[in-house]
Amino acid sequence: MEFTAKARFVRVSPQKARLVLGLIKGKRVEAALNTLAFTNKGIAPEVLKVLRSALENANYQSTEKGLDVDVDNLYVKSAVANDGPRMKRIRPAPMGRAYRYQRRMAHIEIALAEKNKPVGVAEAAAPAKPAKKAASKPAAKKTAAKKPAAKKAAEKKPAAKKSAGKKAPKEKK
Repeated sequence: MEFTAKARFVRVSPQKARLVLGLIKGKRVEAALNTLAFTNKGIAPEVLKVLRSALENANYQSTEKGLDVDVDNLYVKSAVANDGPRMKRIRPAPMGRAYRYQRRMAHIEIALAEKNKPVGVAEAAAPAKPAKKAASKPAAKKTAAKKPAAKKAAEKKPAAKKSAGKKAPKEKK
């Protein structure tokens, strides 16, 4: 189950918001909250509000709607900053001209999900590891077989060299 929260029309460029969102992607919610609290970027408090809102949405659904959600087991599944509308502005320039520039906005979206760690799946995954080791050994033999093919490419004859001598002068008639 995913729990989302959005902040639309945030007055920051999406590129700057993505710098902060990249810090929390894939982290547990508790670690993400601590990261945002100590991040020294102007957009960090806005992202913190959105993350808390998504956490409260998960808490609301677990208590009010009866979903079985472990709030301590949530992680940041996705954190996206999309482009919002741009405000076109004009700035005075030399010699009576004007330069145009754009003030950007972002739509910030954060989705939380619960990490599933069923007991039965963890036990079934343990025997699969030795099978992968056995499969990786033949791959090493294949690389050894490819080495002679590389030598053939090196054995090609070099291109014929042009003589560096002077040309004979032409006779005048």
